[in-house]
Amino acid sequence: MKDILISAAFIIGSVFLNGQSVKKPGPNCELGIKINTNFSKAAVLDSVLQSYSPAPLPGTAIALYSEAEGWWASAHGYANLEKKIPMQNCHLQYIQSISKMYIAVEILQLKEQGKIELDLPMTKYLPFVYSKYIKGAEKITVRMLLNHTSGVAEYNTDASFISQVILHPLTNFSSEDCLKSIDGAEPQFLPGTKYLYTNTNYLLLSLIGDAITGDHSAFIKKNIFQPLGLNNSYYGKGHDYLNNLYLPESYWDVLNIGKPVNITPFQQVTVVSSKGDDGIVCTTTDAVKFLKGLMEGKLLNAESMKEMMTFVKDEKGNNRYGMGMSYFDLGGMPAYGHGGGGVGSGCGLLYIPSHKIYLFISTNLGVFVESNLSRKADDLRNAILLTLLQ
Repeated sequence: MKDILISAAFIIGSVFLNGQSVKKPGPNCELGIKINTNFSKAAVLDSVLQSYSPAPLPGTAIALYSEAEGWWASAHGYANLEKKIPMQNCHLQYIQSISKMYIAVEILQLKEQGKIELDLPMTKYLPFVYSKYIKGAEKITVRMLLNHTSGVAEYNTDASFISQVILHPLTNFSSEDCLKSIDGAEPQFLPGTKYLYTNTNYLLLSLIGDAITGDHSAFIKKNIFQPLGLNNSYYGKGHDYLNNLYLPESYWDVLNIGKPVNITPFQQVTVVSSKGDDGIVCTTTDAVKFLKGLMEGKLLNAESMKEMMTFVKDEKGNNRYGMGMSYFDLGGMPAYGHGGGGVGSGCGLLYIPSHKIYLFISTNLGVFVESNLSRKADDLRNAILLTLLQ
């Protein structure tokens, strides 16, 4: 489950504060798709969502595209438990580590433009002001960052970083702050010798993107959001791009007693401070549009897609990760996509070729720290997949 509905996000801490009020783009946003009100499994899927939200999960949202039946989307429970504001299709969702897919597309687009070579050392593109923190940086290639075989130390499990986040949960941090926490740290393994999912890889890729383009988030908007018509997707280089957006409140069962508390400000700080390995928010339908457009070849050429879909294996010989793309085995059926999780949200984005279905699921309950409630997100995922695949 952690592979599908979450990946690494951020650190424990607690902030018992009400967050932002629900704001624009508003409940009457234009999703840019036509929902099939006669979708054959709509009633069953709605029933599943209703059984999980507003309890045990505060709110849930789903969007899917089926080649056979077109678009369907729904939302249940609350975007704001305190004010009983319903979750809606127009609410933006935190996609957390799914953001890595967008970063990988950006780097592969730069490769297609002749601005980067995947098998050259990252130090050719990454300014010394950042690479100086990475021990053995000259031995790590761009490809190794993309497929998590670099061995670079993980910043968000470093004790000093965790301490700062816990002690200052409402203070934004920078990419350099993250790298400083692993200054001179020993590699987790020799570069290129094994696979280990590590958020630092994609933080470094975002900095490489900045070095080449001037602003990797602006590049993503121009070369990914705009071509696919992702008008309800947001990402920024600074820390203020979430202001006034139509986001749900974020919750965490901090005491593991089945009573989620509102930690919206803490959730937002971790999201806007995390570049490359996190940071994007969008509607459920925009998330599906992104993956659909990617798989249909609208963002990358055939050679780049082959690179993206070449999966490295774990120590047991199982396919795990391509370039920003996770491999999932659904009972013998392959699926492709990514998961995301934070202190106040959890989600998963999948393409299931055997059924020609694209799927995005999200909840506004934190799933990074495992609890009885966060495990309910596992159950929700399983129930939805069972409904779709049977």
